[in-house]
Amino acid sequence: MTDKPSISQAMIDLYDRFTHTGGNRRELLDGLARLAGGVAAASAILPLIEARADAASLTSEDNSAIITDRIVYAGASGRMMSGYLVRPVRGKDRAPKVMVIHENRGLTEHIRDVARRLALSGFVVLAPDFLAPYGETPRTGDGKNSAEDIARTMIGQIDRGAMVADGVASLKWFDGYSEGRGTPGAVGFCWGGGMVNALAVAAGKFMKTGVAYYGPAPTDTSDAGKIKAKLVLHYAGLDERVNAGAPAWQAALTAAGVKFDAYTYDGVNHAFNNDTSEARYNKAAALLAWKRTIEALRS
Repeated sequence: MTDKPSISQAMIDLYDRFTHTGGNRRELLDGLARLAGGVAAASAILPLIEARADAASLTSEDNSAIITDRIVYAGASGRMMSGYLVRPVRGKDRAPKVMVIHENRGLTEHIRDVARRLALSGFVVLAPDFLAPYGETPRTGDGKNSAEDIARTMIGQIDRGAMVADGVASLKWFDGYSEGRGTPGAVGFCWGGGMVNALAVAAGKFMKTGVAYYGPAPTDTSDAGKIKAKLVLHYAGLDERVNAGAPAWQAALTAAGVKFDAYTYDGVNHAFNNDTSEARYNKAAALLAWKRTIEALRS
């Protein structure tokens, strides 16, 4: 049996910079090759670090306990949104509503899997595709770039204010949806975690609970007083990039009287909840954060 290659923190940090601050895949591979001691080693390491589009889901659309649909609805300013709607067969009229916000790779199969997990836990779930007004999340690469890389580039080029407005429109549409009960909550991961923070400000009363997994804080924290939701903030202990903005954000929330819980999971990396990334996923932290998430969204 061949041993798995050794993955250093510097390699994971390099990938994090690539996925969140720009750069191209050739530069990433060159950097990994320098750290790993060669191109062959870098090529073996990269699939263990990045989120794998071909990773097996933990749930199935064929599960008889849930109903899944692709829906289209109105976003902001005449834009059309699409989303993945999942609800439990039993008790869906009494189930709390939760919006799932994807990472900067768009509405991937992993996020649809997360939506199904929540539905199987008794929620009515909407996972919007924030790239829908711009052609939807890519499913295939273009021969030079993967679908995930194309999605990251798209998200980086789209006006963030427009996406926040589409998020508010999604929450309002979901609030009026016939199945499920109460004001929707929201949970987001990475880019989606940052959107949870932003939407908590922008959506006001249309968000009940916001759960942000390793989500960047708003650059301007002065509007924290507009938040009506309770927030749950999950941080990865090794995630220096996101964690740098946490103290100012939490101080602003405290000063504004916003209810929130903040949890830092020591010794784990950004994306610790994403089980499609073998090197960064941390089962113990993911299970604990998920338990806290479910409890918050049900309360």
